[in-house]
Amino acid sequence: MRGITKRFGAVTANDAVDLTVRRGSIHGVIGENGAGKSTLMSALYGLHPPDEGRIEIDGEPVEIADPADAIRLGVGMVHQNFTLIRNFTVLENVALGAEGGPILRRGLEETRRRLTRLSRDCGLTVDADAVVEDLPVGVQQRVEIVKALRRGARVLILDEPTGALTPEEAAGLFGNLRGLAAEGVSILLVTHKLNEVMEVADRVSVMRGGRMAAHFDTTDTSAEELAAAMVGREVALTRTPAPPVRGPAALTAEGLTWRDDNGAMRLDGVSLTLYGGEVLGIAGVAGNGQSELLDVLSGIAPVQEGRIAVGGRIVDRDRPADPAEMRGIGLAHVPEDRLRRGLVPPFEARENAVLGRHCGPGAGEGPLLSPSAMARRCARLMGEFSVVPPNPVLHSAGFSGGNQQKLILAREIEAAPDILLIGQPTRGVDIGAIEFINDRIEELKSKGCAILLVSVELEEIFALSDRIAVMNEGRIAGVFDRAATDAATVGRAMAGVTPERAA
Repeated sequence: MRGITKRFGAVTANDAVDLTVRRGSIHGVIGENGAGKSTLMSALYGLHPPDEGRIEIDGEPVEIADPADAIRLGVGMVHQNFTLIRNFTVLENVALGAEGGPILRRGLEETRRRLTRLSRDCGLTVDADAVVEDLPVGVQQRVEIVKALRRGARVLILDEPTGALTPEEAAGLFGNLRGLAAEGVSILLVTHKLNEVMEVADRVSVMRGGRMAAHFDTTDTSAEELAAAMVGREVALTRTPAPPVRGPAALTAEGLTWRDDNGAMRLDGVSLTLYGGEVLGIAGVAGNGQSELLDVLSGIAPVQEGRIAVGGRIVDRDRPADPAEMRGIGLAHVPEDRLRRGLVPPFEARENAVLGRHCGPGAGEGPLLSPSAMARRCARLMGEFSVVPPNPVLHSAGFSGGNQQKLILAREIEAAPDILLIGQPTRGVDIGAIEFINDRIEELKSKGCAILLVSVELEEIFALSDRIAVMNEGRIAGVFDRAATDAATVGRAMAGVTPERAA
């Protein structure tokens, strides 16, 4: 890619960017949220053709006006938010768009043969007849990769591929990528996670402010040097939480049991206590009840069995409380899925900045919302939380993931809550924004807020938590003092291994 420039109105997202990727290599592309990484990859895949510059494949200039051109030229892309049809089988999803004609049987048979070859040659094993919605996230991502390879991809772009994966699933993905590179596929890995780049990439390019800031061979650099190149200053990659000043119990849950619509047990007798001035981290492999715990505590899902004591109020099956009442009690919630739960993407930033709190101050006077008042409030929050671009009328879908996350945090933290429930706070967020978000969590803790932190990232759990509760199969498998435990012990509890079994 030579001199790639892409403008969106007055904003220059890519400014004369150069990038060269070797055949059969894994090439990392890193940078802060809004640095231009996704725009550059979108240019290569034909989603946003560049305004200036040229693209060459195998030394030959090519025109990529849309994704169909990219696919024809051997470029495939796996997006951060999967594009699979959930109620289709794996075979149907992989064949979609490459059916080979009106007689679907032929295309499906060829796709099944191709799946068998990919499984044998690259280790990309998938059950062709499984329904996608029944598969773990890591396997769904493997389906996305197979789908791109089925179309003949020789250049494979992966945008934030581990954002929703467990550490075990991420390790499996990296093994698959190495196998593909050995087969001659060139892989572009767009990520915020420096440890992943250092582990799996051969070379890494750093973007900052829409420009290419530096290129490194990973054997000749370090995570610290990459972080400094991304942010333009030194960044602390490790941290230890300040000692808690534990206050009184702010929330107590006793015997929470919850089943989904199919009768499957998601929470099984969960009991815990949140104290003011303390962070309780919830660790566990995704899908072990953490999401359901957040939903029940925040009022999104009703209490079926057990009870919650919070703000002088008892919440149980006979005395329910919805999210609005929980907010009134002093509870704030930063959900795990910012696009489905935290924001309405087509809404403007000023509208999302008052979402759920639109009856409070700063949204208007009397019964009507005031667009100008909302814009002033949003502009202030954007300044305090370093949201870029600081444009209150920009639709929220136009912000990068990290800036969307900061907008949600700003809305929830501004309410000065007594209790903060926060799920996956730095998922898909760059190193500079992670540092900022972690600082805000520490600041809230120092003011006496009781914080429940759910994360699949053990590093994040250890960096922020005072106590760590591990969830396994909907139960609390153990509670640990962070200062007196280690990742291996917590990891064994995550896998359901008790101390007795470990011994």
